Parts: sequence; structure tokens; C-alpha cells
Amino acid sequence: MRTKINVSIVTYNTSFELIKKLIIQLDKVELSKKIYIVDNSEKPILKEKLKKLLIKDLEYRFNSANLGYGKGHNVAINETILSNIAYHLVINPDVEIKEGAIEKIFDFMEKNKNVGNLMPKVLYPNGNIQYLAKLLPTPLTLFGRRFIPIKSLREKINYYHELKFFDYNSVLNVPNLSGCFMFLRSNILKQIGGFDKRYFMYMEDVDLNRRIHSISETLFYPEVNIVHHYEKGSYKNKKLMKFHIQSAIKYFNKWGWFFDKEREKINKKVLKQFNL
Repeated sequence: MRTKINVSIVTYNTSFELIKKLIIQLDKVELSKKIYIVDNSEKPILKEKLKKLLIKDLEYRFNSANLGYGKGHNVAINETILSNIAYHLVINPDVEIKEGAIEKIFDFMEKNKNVGNLMPKVLYPNGNIQYLAKLLPTPLTLFGRRFIPIKSLREKINYYHELKFFDYNSVLNVPNLSGCFMFLRSNILKQIGGFDKRYFMYMEDVDLNRRIHSISETLFYPEVNIVHHYEKGSYKNKKLMKFHIQSAIKYFNKWGWFFDKEREKINKKVLKQFNL
């Protein structure tokens, strides 16, 4: 049976139990698939542990170096493109999926060929919504929502940037979707390429979704929900915060800081749907 979906999970010193839980959930998906574990860790500790799972369509790739998030996923994305697999799922190891979720997304994508990327509704473990359907960032929204000391101003920035006026209960074509779960159409990836390798960590999902959005729809799809154990690591770890800032600078150097006509046009189009 021809493989319909390739899945990539990038790990770096990640708990085996966490990965195991997700792999078992993915293994139950009733579609022909191949799961890539792309390991950026210093040592291939996961290799033997994964073998013991005895999962047929599981492939382990050890990189011998920390390539970063995007370049790690590109290892598997390149295989998807070369093999003409219809879809590629980028998923974080700290995500939980319900039975039937992937099948429902697959059916939707099959019926909606204009969609290049789909993200379901993402929930915290307590059931609260994660506001991960966003506008394209400006320097003010990206840096202001973190560093402005006035809470009310930060909340106002987030209110618009994270589309909190949207009920998160209907399908929305939005230019900025989280990289924790990206259900990607491979012929679109073939046109635009995978993740931009200049980003080590952070902003690579914004960049990729923006490029996909320029030639197809990138949808928030609330008919399916997943659970994401969202850590916001760069808010707690100075090293990760440094990576985030470096990636933000690369992003704005690429797309434009204060003069980005395409960003302005795209964001206005989204807000117009809400008469804003």
C-alpha cells in the first residue's frame, strides 16, 4: 500500500516516555504512513529503545549534531518530496492526538485541494484554548508582547495579534499558524521548499506558513482538537530567549522590519473578516 503521510518528530534530549506515547498514538492511525524520529541529541540513546517498540513504519535518523528545529524536520520533508508522498505532518513530541483525528484531517485535505497547511484547535492539558492562529508579526507585536512592562498594553497587543476576538470555533484562513502541528501538502512544499535553514530555533514556522500562505490557504481547523503541553521555553530560559531574539532578527531582515507591504496587506485581509 502506498504511503499517504510521512510524519516527522524532531527530538533533542527528549524523554523517551513522551515520544513513546505519541508514537503509539500515531501508530493507531488507520492510514498508510511512515514516522520519522529525527534525533538532534548528542548521543543516539533513543535508537535501541525505539527498536523495542516493534513498530513497522518507524524510522530513526540520528544527525550526530543539533541541526535545529527546521533543518531537523527538513531531513524527513526532503524524503516526502522526493518520494511524492501526498502529505507531511510536522508534530512536536509533546502533542497528544485523539483517535480518528488524523483521519478526519486527511479526509478534509483530500476534499479541499486549495489548502497547503492545516492546524487543528490546540488545547492546554486543562482544556483551555491555545491562541495559536495569529497575524504576521511586526517588530512591535513580537518584542512588545514580551518586553513592554505595562500589562494592559501587552494584553492589548496580544488581543489583536492572537485574534482573541475570534471565537476559535470556525475555519479561518490565517497567515501564522503554530509549528507544533502542521499538516502540509507536499506538492506545495515542493514549490516553496521546506523550512528556511537560516533559523536554528523559533520563527521557522512563521516563515514557512507565510510562504505557504502566499500560494495556498493555511487553515485553522477547529473540527479536530489536539493537546499541546506548551512550555513557552524562551520565556523561562535565557539561552532559548537568545535563540528567539536571533531568529526574530533574521526573520525581519528577510521580510522587512517596519516596511513590509505584503504583511500589511495580509493582516488587513484577515482583520477585514471581523470588520476591524
